[in-house]
Formats: sequence, structure tokens, C-alpha cells
Amino acid sequence: MVLGLSQESGISGPNRIAFARESYFCKKHYLQMPMFPARPLILASKSPRRRQLLTEAGFSFTVHSLDVDESFPPDMPATEVAGYLARRKALAGKHLIKDREIIISADSVVILNGQIFNKPETYDEAYSMISQLAGNQHTVVTGVCLLGSEQERSFSEHTEVFFEDLSPEEIKYYIEQYQPYDKAGAYGVQEWIGHCKIRRIEGTYTNVMGLPVHRLYAELQYFK
Repeated sequence: MVLGLSQESGISGPNRIAFARESYFCKKHYLQMPMFPARPLILASKSPRRRQLLTEAGFSFTVHSLDVDESFPPDMPATEVAGYLARRKALAGKHLIKDREIIISADSVVILNGQIFNKPETYDEAYSMISQLAGNQHTVVTGVCLLGSEQERSFSEHTEVFFEDLSPEEIKYYIEQYQPYDKAGAYGVQEWIGHCKIRRIEGTYTNVMGLPVHRLYAELQYFK
């Protein structure tokens, strides 16, 4: 894999969007996917986990990290929020489409009893979130928007996650060791808590990580 990195700034607009650009190219994997449309892909996301998943799946893509307002209508059903925000992110990056580029944007939410758990800002918030998730079943919804010059495709995937109980010492250990402040619900399924304290999931693992790659691959086939 060849990784190129450059930084751009100074982009202005109504939301004062800023972005960083990175290029990811997996030549070996890309040549093994002749059925995939040879169009430039732009991942509009800051998430290192989404970059990891796309890279491991063999996609070549450029990253543009957008700063977008992530508020949503207060009366919107919790299961619709991720799709709503994913589309907002894609539209914020619409100016990046020059010809055949396809923007990939995504947003994930953790939902317990109808309540959305966002990214925690403090240790206490992270502790509270994990304490509530412990011993319970919750839902992870990832919304994805694909935007090209000629069409748009949006979808959401749902995965049910079943946590084991966690002791106060285990919660403290996880937060201090993994600092999950950039993760919805204050946890990463690919980390210790996922390996040791998630009993099972119903749905796809990559969806819990932040990008349902199997569905993304299928949906991209509609872009010729």
C-alpha cells in the first residue's frame, strides 16, 4: 500500500467547513476487483476506523475530513439520525465532485432504550455510558450516503450488540487504557471491551466499527 498525505486549508462556506486530504491506494487489492467501477472515491470522514475498513477491503480512496454541524431535529426518531447526518456530510462535500468522483460519508449512533449515546466529552460521561450499556442489549445504526454528480444513494444498517456485565474496575480500566472519547457510546468493538465483554452481535461487525462494508460494496455497483 502506498500512502500519500497532504493538508489543505482555507476552504470557506456557510458552515466554515475545513478538511484535510489523504490518499490511500491499495494497488494489489484494487487490481483484484475488476468488477468494481473505476471511479475516484472520496471518504468524507475523520474516522480512522472507516479508513482502516476501506483499506482492508481493497479500496483506493482519498480522505477529506469535514467539520460539519451534527445537530438534528429534536423530534427525529433515533434510528433516522445516522442517515440524516451522513447525508448532511455528503452534501457539505459536494463541491469536491469535479467529474466522476463518488463521495462516501457515514455516521454511527449507539441507541439504548430510544436514547442516543454520542461521543463522551469527559471521563464521567464515558463511565456513565458504559455503565448503562453493561449487561444490556443496544442498537448501533450506521447511515451511509454515496453522492456522485449524477446520483445519490443512502442507506442505514442496524446491528444489535449484547454486552456482558462490567465491574467498576473493568470500566475504569477500559476508559483509562483506551480513551474512547472519539467513539459513539464510549466504546470500540475492535478493542478490549469488544473482545472480552461483548457476548454476541446480531448483524455485521463492520457496521459496529462504523462502516457496513458489505452493503457499501453492493451499493457502489449502481455507479457506472
